[in-house]
Amino acid sequence: MTTIAILGSGRVASSLASGLARAGHTITIGVRDIAIPRNWTGPDVRFASHAEAIGSSQIVINATPGAGSVERLTALADALAGKLLIDVANATSRDEDGAPSGLLYPTDSLAERLQAALPRTNVVKTLNTMLSSVMNNPASLTGNPTAYLSGDNTGAKSLVRSLLHDLGWQDSEILDLGGIATARGVEAVMLLVTDVMKATGFAPFAISPVR
Repeated sequence: MTTIAILGSGRVASSLASGLARAGHTITIGVRDIAIPRNWTGPDVRFASHAEAIGSSQIVINATPGAGSVERLTALADALAGKLLIDVANATSRDEDGAPSGLLYPTDSLAERLQAALPRTNVVKTLNTMLSSVMNNPASLTGNPTAYLSGDNTGAKSLVRSLLHDLGWQDSEILDLGGIATARGVEAVMLLVTDVMKATGFAPFAISPVR
């Protein structure tokens, strides 16, 4: 099995840690304060600094708040060199209620900026178009959801596809959109995700094409 660092300790990190640990992977949660967060709802895993978590893992997942991801991960560029970085974050501005209201990078994407800032790292965007509970349990929905892949390195995307299988995704539910520039579309969808949640509540859903 694989050693995986998940940077962040919110709902997304908890969901991914639960699913990947269930599949047999060794998970380290990278946090700024290595004490177990009071709101942690995931499995019993090791907590470490971001740098230590990255150093002990083959694959890194960015589940940090997207608004600060570029600055935070650029500072870890040497530790991330040669690694696969899976970006599941969304970089949005917030309204007065704290809800996403616009894209921080309307002319490109967070994933593209991470790839530009981390040229020695293979960045793949995925799983940002759904509620966190669907990430590790796609079968919870009545229809077939879609997990999109955006990235320049074919081998890196193959590894991500394998991890998605471990989370319960069928191959037919995984759609490779192409290079990292295609992350612009899936990141823009986050604004629709927010509006759907406002209209329907927090019932699990994913944004998927109907064929």
